[in-house]
Amino acid sequence: MIEVISKSVIAEAINQLASDIHFMPHVDSYQIFLRINGQLHFYKNFPLSVGKQVIAHYKFLANMDVGEKRRPQSGACQFFVNENQRVELRLSTITDVNLIESLVIRVIFSTIHQAQQINAYFPKQVDLIRTLIRKKAGLILLSGPVNSGKTTTIYQLLRERVKEEKLQVITMEDPVEIKESSFLQTQVNEKIGISYDLLIKSSLRHHPDILFIGEIRDEETARMTLRGALTGHLMIATIHAKDSLGVIARLNELKISQEQLKQSLIGVVSQRLIPRFCPLCQSKVQLSCPHIPKAFQRAALFEILYGKALKNYLGQLNLLPCFSPINSQLRKAWAYGYICQKDYEHFEIL
Repeated sequence: MIEVISKSVIAEAINQLASDIHFMPHVDSYQIFLRINGQLHFYKNFPLSVGKQVIAHYKFLANMDVGEKRRPQSGACQFFVNENQRVELRLSTITDVNLIESLVIRVIFSTIHQAQQINAYFPKQVDLIRTLIRKKAGLILLSGPVNSGKTTTIYQLLRERVKEEKLQVITMEDPVEIKESSFLQTQVNEKIGISYDLLIKSSLRHHPDILFIGEIRDEETARMTLRGALTGHLMIATIHAKDSLGVIARLNELKISQEQLKQSLIGVVSQRLIPRFCPLCQSKVQLSCPHIPKAFQRAALFEILYGKALKNYLGQLNLLPCFSPINSQLRKAWAYGYICQKDYEHFEIL
């Protein structure tokens, strides 16, 4: 019974293309929410006893301590919905003040990311990023919130380039979210000492053409990424920052100097995925909208710092007018009727 319920929740998440499943505890029940297109949608209620058993089942599958309910835990597992559907799950538990566990499951299903084009409100922005990624050597950095499509964008553009040229692409991620047979994909495993900086160091000995680093988290990873760019490799990495200028500030915090960035940095991209406005429904696209397919219910906006604007900023001069910040992109998308006013105000960076 509990196994059937557990499978049904995962199956519904896959059917709705949900990125996360939230088990939120209350006094006598669990409320289950699915995060779809960045927003939480109520799925169903479970009695408290059933919810606890379902969480225990997931914890068992992820090799977590089923008996430990006080300390936060994390784990991972593969979940077979049927013979043809297998997803990667990343689990995280936290106990509330009433000593009831909450659970969030991140659902990673790579087959969804095999799109042949990138959904963007302004396609010329994608063309510009495509031009940057065709450089022979240097550093390209991407920022954006979780589930904003950064990895999907990079993978698709790298696929395009690999189809045209015989290149070795090595990726290192935590975890690998998109399976791609034409890349050499590696995965971080801190428990056995496989960190980002170790993978970068080892990958550089493979003499690859392009390296993709899932996230720059610390000084050592930043230093090794920069070293790869300065030694003739194209290095592409993501880093947490609210916008493109914030990326450079974050690198400075990680003790990367302006002079080092001048020598290596090709461009900085900040990406957002924003729900489309449906002119027929006269509202933001919802799950029930019959006019726009699920895979196209959100599209990307990009803030791209490159060329003379980047050079000026690194030289501590004023940015040139050609740099269009994310707020300008949002205003333009709203003015064209692509997004609703509420989302324009929600995603605007203050």
